[in-house]
Amino acid sequence: MLGPVAFSGLVDLYYNVNFNHPASGFNQLRNFDQKANQFSLNMAKLTAEHSADPLGFRIDLGFGRAFDTVHAAEQAPNIFRYLEQAYVSVKPPKAGGFQLDFGEFVTPAGAEVIETNGNWNYSRSLLFAWAIPYYHFGARATIPVGKHFTGGAYLVNGWNNVEDNNSGKTVILTGALTSSKATWSNNYIVGPEKTSTNKGKRQVYDTTLLLTPGPKASMYVNVDYGKENNIGSGSQHWVGIAAAARYQATSIFALTPRVEWFNDADGFNTGAKQKVKEFTLTGEFKTGDALITRLEYRRDWSDAAFFERGAGGLHKSQSTLLVGLVAYFGPKK
Repeated sequence: MLGPVAFSGLVDLYYNVNFNHPASGFNQLRNFDQKANQFSLNMAKLTAEHSADPLGFRIDLGFGRAFDTVHAAEQAPNIFRYLEQAYVSVKPPKAGGFQLDFGEFVTPAGAEVIETNGNWNYSRSLLFAWAIPYYHFGARATIPVGKHFTGGAYLVNGWNNVEDNNSGKTVILTGALTSSKATWSNNYIVGPEKTSTNKGKRQVYDTTLLLTPGPKASMYVNVDYGKENNIGSGSQHWVGIAAAARYQATSIFALTPRVEWFNDADGFNTGAKQKVKEFTLTGEFKTGDALITRLEYRRDWSDAAFFERGAGGLHKSQSTLLVGLVAYFGPKK
């Protein structure tokens, strides 16, 4: 028999005020908190999981704006839009912790994750939204090497697709060095991502340093560099850095500022050649282990007129105020 199955789930909602009052009703450069000046369902999700011993599986089913955004480029049948992850795992005994997973799984890149309650801020960084993929379909293998390092290798169809858009494959190499007060994660992704051709490979290097110097303070720095080769000559580039610090003032309240700079030098990701900065300040109130409320102010500004303001054209900045509510059940986070 397979053994016990653990269930968990969450409901994530928010209300967002955009002081530009965009006529379209959308916040620019946001991936999940997209809707402006209204209540919105970011995500409702149910997870079933059995840890590999030696066989296991995980499936994450849900809907909401986050699922729509994550699967915006998906070419597989519509049912896959409701899957965040669905994979089987094999962890042979006496194999030194080696594990092989096959199916759909979230990317190893980035300092943040898709679920709001797994992050320090409510909104995701520019790097998470624009510099890296969300998920992959294929095979991944991970193995611990000694007490402080875990390495991994992936062979997948590509970026954000269950069904491939070409015949090439994407390779991901990962490595994480850990200690009691620091984790340094590195990810390299390379492969062809253009439709119907294997020419013009895409490469991304992603690194995150997470520091936990004490029980109340944590901080991270995340850097991404990406390059998309053209089919002919030339290439397109993007680079960015994000930093955040979390202070757990009391058992129920935490404060997290985040700052960021993102250079979309060729307009490959955002659709405009621009250098964007953002500042976010998030206050979190936690009720028991099941309910998180976040109040967040965020300001984005660019060197290009990119942000919609009313119906009167584009401006160089955007400020928002958001209240988010996440109800969670399952193992403690």
